[in-house]
Amino acid sequence: MVVTFFLLIIYLAFISLGLPDSLLGVAWPAMQPDIGAAFESAGLLSMMVTGGTIVSSLVSGSLIERFGTGIVTLISCLMTASALLGFSFAPSLFWLILLAIPLGLGAGAVDAGLNNYVANHYKAHHMSWLHCFWGVGATLGPIIMSYSMGADNAWRDGYYTVSILQFVLVFILLLTLPLWKIVASQHQPQGIQDVHTETDSVSRGEAMVQKRGNPLQIKGVKVTLLVFLFYCGVEMTVGLWGASFLVGTRGLPLETAAVWVSMYYGGITVGRFITGFVTLKINNLILIRAGQVTAIAGAVLLLLPLHPNLSLIGLIVIGLGLAPIFPCMLHETPARFGRAQSSRIMGYQMAVAYTGTTILPPLFGLVAAQISIGLFPVVILLFALIMMLSSEKVNRILYKSGKSTV
Repeated sequence: MVVTFFLLIIYLAFISLGLPDSLLGVAWPAMQPDIGAAFESAGLLSMMVTGGTIVSSLVSGSLIERFGTGIVTLISCLMTASALLGFSFAPSLFWLILLAIPLGLGAGAVDAGLNNYVANHYKAHHMSWLHCFWGVGATLGPIIMSYSMGADNAWRDGYYTVSILQFVLVFILLLTLPLWKIVASQHQPQGIQDVHTETDSVSRGEAMVQKRGNPLQIKGVKVTLLVFLFYCGVEMTVGLWGASFLVGTRGLPLETAAVWVSMYYGGITVGRFITGFVTLKINNLILIRAGQVTAIAGAVLLLLPLHPNLSLIGLIVIGLGLAPIFPCMLHETPARFGRAQSSRIMGYQMAVAYTGTTILPPLFGLVAAQISIGLFPVVILLFALIMMLSSEKVNRILYKSGKSTV
């Protein structure tokens, strides 16, 4: 019972991580003229947030070892809530850039640690549902912002509302802080049989070599990092620039574009909820491949000169396709590369994922500012294709080593 409640606390933490992730892209069409910033400045803000997240994810292991998961989670949410409150009062781009630093640092430290814990101690459906809760937060963010801007274009009210919700989560985490130590002393690992049977293919001798060596030298790790890079390139580029694309090329009102972006995140959320049940019958590798094909199909719908409604549905299809990829790949980490190095590789994966979030969406923003926002679906399709080709290369490497049957 306590272990189940502990898992709910982790879910709650992931709601708090998701809430601010989708706000900037939805609010930017209104924020840009209000603060007098250049169009591509959204990319700079996104880069600052995710840059902080990269730094904190790389040191997450040592922070959690020293202070414990509960303290790190609490401080992470507190930093995020405070930064969002600052966003609602920021008078200029300069202040937004400063506030983006604690926003990123607050979001990162807890992420890699919680993902590694769930990958090692819970079954695959828990990982999907964990990231489903991130999607709940990411879906609520645009809805809140859309409601705020629909009234009087008050993007500041949207940030203020989300910050209050974050402070409520901080209060809940503070009340349940003693539970983390209780569970840590009582909860024994579920055993690697709950993670994936392929882990047994890693012999004791191989595990010792992996533990002492450089995890980047393990076959398939480097290419796996490339998959994470372009996965986040797709997910965050759609989230950051989707509304601008709909406003600039489809002529939609700001509040309507925000609703469609919210539906994109809703596709990710619903997809991950469903994936949690599907993993009981279908393995992670098949779900990863099916998700990539679906995301590519959604990008094609955006690209083709179809009826506007079909084009807009492409956003939801992309979201549904992305849904199983990230959690299933994270859950495969111990099975693919062994428990001995899973925590370090998980940290690398999260850092590279945030690097993709930091570099690729702002890079597209620069290109769009110089050429056209109409390139949006072309770039999304390109990123998705690179992601799938890299993933298939990983599958071939693992198949040759006997760690994959797909």
